[in-house]
Amino acid sequence: MNEHPVTLHVMDDLRRSRLTVFFRGLLVLPHFIWLALWSVVLYVVVALNWLVALIIGRPAKPFQRFIAAWLRYVTTVFAYLFLIANPFPGFTGEPGSYPIELEVPTTPEKQNRFKTFFRILLVYPALIVGAVLFYATYFVTILAWWAAMITGRMPRGFRDLGANAIRYLMQVYAFYFLITGTYPCSSPYVGISLGAPVVEEASAKKAPAKK
Repeated sequence: MNEHPVTLHVMDDLRRSRLTVFFRGLLVLPHFIWLALWSVVLYVVVALNWLVALIIGRPAKPFQRFIAAWLRYVTTVFAYLFLIANPFPGFTGEPGSYPIELEVPTTPEKQNRFKTFFRILLVYPALIVGAVLFYATYFVTILAWWAAMITGRMPRGFRDLGANAIRYLMQVYAFYFLITGTYPCSSPYVGISLGAPVVEEASAKKAPAKK
């Protein structure tokens, strides 16, 4: 049972460019600037969406799509920052544009008005857990940075740990912003799809069959 409306698909091959890893903190700066500007509009949309959901019992479709795009974009920025993926991400949050992709509902669902009204209180425990995971991932990234610089690869355990932290954070945001009424799940097996690295698949194909 690993289903959740917000699911992270990891299709990374673990290979890392030492040059971009070394300058990762600088390379991600344009995304931080764009994210700050986008987030100003986001919180206005979230407030309006909350009022709409209280009135009609579900979020507005244009607001749902806007927030979903923001969630997909933030996922790529975090994935790039934490070395979960190697390519430089785009700025639009388009689906299918990055090896770390967030599957998030774009069609509004009916939601309980009582839960909608008290959403900020209901999400508070999950926000605390998410914050702890987020800052813990920073420390893991330091170790991963050294590993990637030395070997040119991201250790799979570090990648999967960081991916799960991002997965949980995005589920928290999706619940908070009314994208889904499903509460975030702390299990590392719910809402995540970890694809086998391409380099490992290629090695398996080349390996001679045992007689």
